Amino acid sequence: MLIPFLDLKSQYDTNRDDVNAAIADVFASGRFILGEQVAAFEREFADYCGARHGIGVGNGTDALALALRACGIGAGDEVITVPNTAVATVAAIEQAGARPVFVDVNLDTRTLDPHQLEDAITPRTRAIMPVHLYGLPADLDPMLEIARTHNLRVIEDCAQAHGALYHGKPVGGIGDLGCFSFYPTKNLGAYGDGGFITTNDDELAERVRLLRTYGWRERDHSIMRGFNSRLDEMQAAILRVKLRHLDEWNVRRRALAAIYVRELQDSELTLSCVPVYALPVYHLFVVRSARRDALRAHLKQRGIETLVHYPVPIHLQDAYRDMNHQIGAFPNAERLASEIVSLPLFPEMDASVIPQIAEGIREFEMSR
Repeated sequence: MLIPFLDLKSQYDTNRDDVNAAIADVFASGRFILGEQVAAFEREFADYCGARHGIGVGNGTDALALALRACGIGAGDEVITVPNTAVATVAAIEQAGARPVFVDVNLDTRTLDPHQLEDAITPRTRAIMPVHLYGLPADLDPMLEIARTHNLRVIEDCAQAHGALYHGKPVGGIGDLGCFSFYPTKNLGAYGDGGFITTNDDELAERVRLLRTYGWRERDHSIMRGFNSRLDEMQAAILRVKLRHLDEWNVRRRALAAIYVRELQDSELTLSCVPVYALPVYHLFVVRSARRDALRAHLKQRGIETLVHYPVPIHLQDAYRDMNHQIGAFPNAERLASEIVSLPLFPEMDASVIPQIAEGIREFEMSR
């Protein structure tokens, strides 16, 4: 591709010396599991998120599942989330033994529609899991109010929103728990898998720490049934280096997004909506086109790589047919899945390619 969707190597090249030095420090220490690097990163990223506690875990899916288990949520319980997220969100709910229940999204923000939330609550509902999709915070205040009324937990899925702000507060420190992924493509990405849980609740933090390592308070003595899900030292060391640059990378993402908006404002595309409560971090720059597949094919011919996040809502995927949802059950999520396309955007991207992408889009629109 002349214009790739993402180039992770360019970020490594920029930070090569610091990353290599951090890795070398881990090897020199001889400590590879739950050592000084993890402890330091837990403090630093928790502070960044405005949370009292931070716990590193194996990946973002585990973060969600362990957060649910720390709240005592399991078999027979229901957790409300959205159908237009990555399947990992639902996989985590089922990993905890609970049942996912879907609520449709707002067509403009693409995040959970609080106005439809109350109708989905049953006596079995135990938690709401909003997803800060594409780096845009979901509208948390009305969800928190509903959660208080019904004695529910709010667990933020922050996998795509490192550094995003809701009413000036970092996501991850607003609900009962916040869950992050450090998959390599994320705004703050490791060079492998990694996850993180934030909370301001001392008891929940202690339960997560026990759950991530076999329920051990001391080695080989389990006080509860736990798991093995730990952020390793090498990834923590790499993430500490990258965390120093996260704000600057997010500023760059917003600047690139602003250029897209300027270049595409007269196009036929439906652009992102940013509510007044949100400062997004543009993990992805997602637009909508009624002729999405044809547009992607045209851009591909011009050497411009695009992706779709995500092409099939979870309730219509083969693996979840037993949930018995029919086409039309969640019309906004379904419409978005048929129209959305993610355009190239990463901090190291040359801004001059955006007018080229816009030109390709205008050329497509004039060709019919």
